[in-house]
Amino acid sequence: MIGTYTGPIFIAALAFVMLTFVIWIPWLIYTYRKYGFLSISKTIITFSFIFYFLAALFLVLLPLPETTNTCAMQRPGTQFFNLRPLQFVQDILYKTDIALKNPASWAAIIKQPAFYQAFFNFLLLMPFGVYLRYFLKERKYWKRAFLLGIGLTLFYEITQVTGIYGIYNCPYRIFDVDDLLLNSTGSLLGFFIAPVIWALFPKHTDVIKHGQEMIAQSAIRPLQILLAIIVDLALISIGNTALSFLTIPQFFIQTALYVVIFAIIPLLLHGETLGMKLLKIRLVDENTELFSAIGIIRRFVAIYSTYLVFKGLHIVGQIELNMDSPFYIYQVLVSFSAFVLSAILALVLAIHVLRFLLARGQNRLYVDTVGKCVVRRK
Repeated sequence: MIGTYTGPIFIAALAFVMLTFVIWIPWLIYTYRKYGFLSISKTIITFSFIFYFLAALFLVLLPLPETTNTCAMQRPGTQFFNLRPLQFVQDILYKTDIALKNPASWAAIIKQPAFYQAFFNFLLLMPFGVYLRYFLKERKYWKRAFLLGIGLTLFYEITQVTGIYGIYNCPYRIFDVDDLLLNSTGSLLGFFIAPVIWALFPKHTDVIKHGQEMIAQSAIRPLQILLAIIVDLALISIGNTALSFLTIPQFFIQTALYVVIFAIIPLLLHGETLGMKLLKIRLVDENTELFSAIGIIRRFVAIYSTYLVFKGLHIVGQIELNMDSPFYIYQVLVSFSAFVLSAILALVLAIHVLRFLLARGQNRLYVDTVGKCVVRRK
């Protein structure tokens, strides 16, 4: 019985991890643009909702049949619908000696598989109601929450009875009106008990207020600055892939992209790279607090020099000579030295970035230090 539920939840966890890799950077961009900082509470709530939604969906759909010809697996006359409300009550009481006047006999109920099925159906959408209370905020919207619970349950039931919209030629689970009743009731109960849970998290208004205070103070989180650089580097990578059809050597394409992203664009946008523009920040001179073209150039040189060092070490490490060559032993030593040096430089760079993140704005990235620039809000 437990394995029926743990299997889909485990698969949902794997899908959640993969999905997180895809949406993490877009989420960071969104939250910095909307709130001005990374709200931990908003992040926990949003990503836990995504995991819950995946888990609920997989619990409904999994395990899938081994063949799409599900009609061949079923007997003639198989019923795909249960339209009798409260049928689960009869299923629970079936072949049980329960007397309403004898409470001791009631324990037999929890020994019935039908009881656990109904109980888990009741619990399935209870978290959905909790999340709806957070999104809708006020108790007066309970009717809307109830209708949304019914709508989600109806989506699950239609997905099942249509064989996932035609993927399977016959339904592999029935359309059950009791599921509609239990799921939607659980969702409504979750909506009403939600304040007990959300009391542990900051209110939405508090998050907005904190963001406004940070904007008023021109406070910028280190992660926001680093994220802008990540976006710029991602654009270079995308551009390099998009231009790979050209017969120009890759090194020259990448060089051109570095010049465009880290020099030309910030010069034209008065201190904003595309990543910075996305995150609503800009570069200014550390002394005058004004746009500095020479600062942009210095910063570009620092970034491009870093690229050149790693690119040069990579090229040296890729040199190959025939084993019969008298210089083969030197080639091995040079390649190994290039690998070790690359690893050391990467470690130093990682430590530098980590210190920058942990300093809470007290330190600058070395590229900004070289450029004599500081990052400010727009």
